[in-house]
Amino acid sequence: MNLLRSIASFSSMTLVSRVLGLIRDVVLARWFGASAATDAFFVAFKIPNFLRRLFAEGSFSLAFVPVLSEYREKGDAQAVKSLLDATAGSLLAVLLLMTGLGMLAAPAIITLFAPGFADQPEQLRLASDMLRVTFPYLLFIALTALSGGILNTWGRFALPALTPALLNVSLILAAVVFSGHFEQPVKALAWGVLVAGIVQLAVQLPVLARHGVLPIPRIDFSHPGVRRIMKLMLPTLFGSSVAQINLLLDVLIASLLIEASISWLYYGDRLMEFPLGMFGVALSVVILPTLSSLHARADVSQFRNTMNWAIFLGLAIGLPAAAGLALLAEPIVTTLFQYGEFAESDVEMTALALVAYCLGLPAFIGVKILAPAFFSRQDTKTPVRIAIIALAANMVLNVVFVAAIGWRLSGSDFSGGVFEVLARYPGMHAGLALASSASAWLNAALLWKNLRREGLAPQLPWRRIGQIALGCIGMSTVVMTFTPVTDDWYQYGLSWRASQLTLSISLGALAYCVVLWLSGIRPHHLSKPIHAGNSE
Repeated sequence: MNLLRSIASFSSMTLVSRVLGLIRDVVLARWFGASAATDAFFVAFKIPNFLRRLFAEGSFSLAFVPVLSEYREKGDAQAVKSLLDATAGSLLAVLLLMTGLGMLAAPAIITLFAPGFADQPEQLRLASDMLRVTFPYLLFIALTALSGGILNTWGRFALPALTPALLNVSLILAAVVFSGHFEQPVKALAWGVLVAGIVQLAVQLPVLARHGVLPIPRIDFSHPGVRRIMKLMLPTLFGSSVAQINLLLDVLIASLLIEASISWLYYGDRLMEFPLGMFGVALSVVILPTLSSLHARADVSQFRNTMNWAIFLGLAIGLPAAAGLALLAEPIVTTLFQYGEFAESDVEMTALALVAYCLGLPAFIGVKILAPAFFSRQDTKTPVRIAIIALAANMVLNVVFVAAIGWRLSGSDFSGGVFEVLARYPGMHAGLALASSASAWLNAALLWKNLRREGLAPQLPWRRIGQIALGCIGMSTVVMTFTPVTDDWYQYGLSWRASQLTLSISLGALAYCVVLWLSGIRPHHLSKPIHAGNSE
């Protein structure tokens, strides 16, 4: 129940952030549409955002929290304070160096991650200018992740979960209030990103001070705890954020496709991230310190029970979320984004990306649940080996799926050259989303296989999976029955769209819950751990 309450606290705060995130994306779509300028901003934003998830929320947090939990379990307050100070100082030194290099090498970095911009000098210049503004965001948000890791270890999940909402508020204000003051309005968004990083760090510092855990930065790479964190971080640079690396590979290839492909992928991914962030990330964040403490106490039985419970809860949420998003893809995209500069063709292409991402949503959630079982035991070699395999598969599948779709759209006519075909036909971006989903399933399957070999794999509750599947079928039937045809969504305004979408989602959710109830699942099953050996 404590874990469920922590997840509920984290998810409720994340809900606020995600709702504001949707409002943010609605504003961006309405103010800027899907164009070369938005492609430039999304690349300039994705690069520091990728590094944030890779270094700060990814490898750093997954290495830092288990070590901090172990120090705390020993009960030596002075040792904990020494670790916090040395970690903060060492991290700050690395971040200052990375930020300086990133700002100086902005054009080269843009060309590396979006090679298609090299043939568009204005787009390359615009993206480079914005990257110089957004790159320092990495410094502030990485220190924010350090603060959040400390608060999570002390059982405080609400504020770290709510903090990302400030980014959404900042971008909304930048678009609505300040974009008109820039010669190139989209540049206001880059400054909004930087301001958000500063504010997100600032709001957490007083809370750290109140709990007596505010670090006083002190550079000390020789500190035993810092050295352990660095050792654990090296392999997790791949293992913790393979999905983010996949997304950046998508951007690289999408830059070679028809204009707006990056934007279509962005909006599709953002909608898929809504349930992933609310539930998958919540489960990952909450169980990591718990599993770390259980490992430190050598409580293998409770460790396994916690994993069983987490995977069941992840399936109960992830499967219906994926089905619902896929079925309502076009109505959702139309209701949220199809205003102003966002055309009907943009709706179709964004919905196509969303459906492809939904195929992998349960796997994305599964990775978030399974990976902490390794990181909590300070085993980083296994996840990195698996991540490299999944990353290699994603790269191959990117080429295979995009080529297959391009072959079909072009009627197998490549006489004008491969790059000419890539830049002509809309729809090939869906191959990138499909590749990400496929590699996520491979990642999750290999993580589970290795945990099974060690006797720690969560036992799949087959009876419960059958009940969840029945619930998804019931939900899908109701949604398809009561959702108006696609053409109607283009003919009516916001109030009609919002009311119809709310009705479809409500009826689908009600049908899902009713079928689960009739099949025997009760609310207490979601909070009661499934004990090892019980595969019901």
